Amino acid sequence: MERIGKVLQKRNIVGDVRNKHEFQAYGNRLADEFNDRKHRSLYIKLAKTEDRALLEVAREFVMGSEKATTRGRLFMWKLSELKKQRLNKKSE
Repeated sequence: MERIGKVLQKRNIVGDVRNKHEFQAYGNRLADEFNDRKHRSLYIKLAKTEDRALLEVAREFVMGSEKATTRGRLFMWKLSELKKQRLNKKSE
C-alpha cells in the first residue's frame, strides 16, 4: 500500500514539498500567479481563513486585468470590495 503523498506526487497533483495542506498550495499558487512571492504567507493565511469563493472572484478579476502592474494590491482591493458588498447584502 502506497502512501497518499507518493500517489499525489506521481500524478503531479501535489508537486511542491512546502505544502502540507490544500490551503497552503492554494496560497502559494496565488503568490506565483501574482508574482508576489514576498507576501506568500499572506496569501496562505487568506486561503485558510477567507471564503474560497471570494478569493476566486478576486483572482479572476486580477487575472483578467491587463493593465495591473501590482497584481497583489489589486487582489487585496477587490477582496475588500467583495467583503463590503457581502456585508451590505447581509445588513439589508
